[in-house]
Amino acid sequence: MLATIRLISGLVLFVYVGTHLINHSWGLASMEALNFGREIFVTVWRSWPGTILLYGALLAHFILILWSLYNRRTFRVRVWEMAQILLGLAIPFLLAEHVLGTRGLNATFGVIDDYIYEILVLWVYAPEKGVVQTVLLVTAWLHGCAGLHFWLRLKPWYRACSPYLFAFAIVLPVTAIFGFVAAGREIKVLAESPVWLEDMTIHINWPNESAVIWVGRWKVMIWQICGGLLAAVVVARGLRWALERRRGMVRLTYPGGRVTQITPGITVLEASREAGIDHASVCGGRGRCSTCRIRLGEGREHVASASADEQKVLKRVGAPEHVRLACQLRPTKDLEVIPLLPANATPKDAHRKPARLQGSEREVAILFADIRQFTQFSENKLPYDVVFVLNRYFRAMGEVVNQTGGELDKFIGDGVMALFGANTTPEEGCRRALEAARRMSTALDDLNHALRADLDAPLRIGIGIHLGTVIVGEMGFSNAVSFTAIGDAVNTASRLEQATKEYTCQLIVSEQICRRAGVSLDEFPAHEIQIRGRNQPVKIRCIKKASDMAETKLELGRRSRRERGAAAE
Repeated sequence: MLATIRLISGLVLFVYVGTHLINHSWGLASMEALNFGREIFVTVWRSWPGTILLYGALLAHFILILWSLYNRRTFRVRVWEMAQILLGLAIPFLLAEHVLGTRGLNATFGVIDDYIYEILVLWVYAPEKGVVQTVLLVTAWLHGCAGLHFWLRLKPWYRACSPYLFAFAIVLPVTAIFGFVAAGREIKVLAESPVWLEDMTIHINWPNESAVIWVGRWKVMIWQICGGLLAAVVVARGLRWALERRRGMVRLTYPGGRVTQITPGITVLEASREAGIDHASVCGGRGRCSTCRIRLGEGREHVASASADEQKVLKRVGAPEHVRLACQLRPTKDLEVIPLLPANATPKDAHRKPARLQGSEREVAILFADIRQFTQFSENKLPYDVVFVLNRYFRAMGEVVNQTGGELDKFIGDGVMALFGANTTPEEGCRRALEAARRMSTALDDLNHALRADLDAPLRIGIGIHLGTVIVGEMGFSNAVSFTAIGDAVNTASRLEQATKEYTCQLIVSEQICRRAGVSLDEFPAHEIQIRGRNQPVKIRCIKKASDMAETKLELGRRSRRERGAAAE
């Protein structure tokens, strides 16, 4: 509830500052336009609903900022978080005199605080206050933009819209400053006329000395209140720290045996920051993004259950048992924790991944293809020529895999690994893998013809295909993360591809592939091959040239009702 109030109050203040800047921007047109815009602005924000909404939001937001400062157990935060905190704390001190000198004098002394009055004060009589006012607006705008950015960045649509929003965030304050300068120059010229200045003084009901003293007295009082509240937060934090230290320390153990001691009540995320341990947290520890999630190890039986809000976030990303958010968990007993995401996690990691990416067991067809004697080829070519030929080869093979509905797993040196059937049935995956091998052979012939001027001899490949149960999911670290498969079937498929050298053929497929695909390859030689680590030999078919196979009848993207049911299971 507090997070929601803080968000809503922040949005109200952001809209107020935004409309204020838009009003300033009208100064680029004329003083008449500026004052016309002010009439609309005042009608909205000085009405009773607007006043209650604005000042209620300001008070609520400031109190909740103080509350969040009290709840923080460490100020070792990222630069953007610290900048947002400091900007937010500076606003009340910068805002006090401006509010008192406009709305306060208008309500108490009947001063007409229109733009002529404001510009006379901020541009003609006290330009240093004009600088402070400009700093105030820009500070409030930057604080709001930072908060809005780190709230919206978790939304799927935000990435596409962010360049336009960023441009708006830059352009609006710039045009507002130019509008203020343009209006200031216009008023300064008019103020050189004593008659005009006297008329405006009467029109404005210029504040007398007692009004100025009133503003100064209340400004000091507001500063003292805000400063006192900040001091109270500091004292309260110190008392809490002393009390928690008396209760004893909690040991947190991280991967690699790293241990840090914390006081009870501090979150795991704060403990990581305090100890200098890199820990992902896209939202800054507000319990929104889930990127700080951890797996609990030894000592998890002493951990309190997750709150309803935390459970909602964990459910959104499909977190398994014993996974918690580091920014919400406050250990009271010794605990072992394992961060699940790298420290450089991005907003996309905050969204739930498909089940197949999180790790699942699937029966798939695995295809390996490798260029024969490529080492000899590369020894006699310039690096540029090697890269050029490889990229043309990878493109040709990759297009075939995509066309036949497979998934490119990785390029390994001069080889290709692809998976078929991860999103369909094993039967369809086998048929697609066979068709991919046939098309690869044809594509290689076309590539050799196209590169005949660059090749001393045509490229030759070996292809191995096998079906088996493997574990599939996203694996890797940092930027080197990809969807891949591991298991005995992967090793077997790789061994079949290598065996094409021994059997002097382009393609070797296991009998399992033929049987599950419903394709007969009886016209091709049959053999049995012993695979390291397997007790039983693998029955294979050796095809001299993969393009000699008959075209596999595929309905790409379409499946029978029986196969759809099997895939769903």
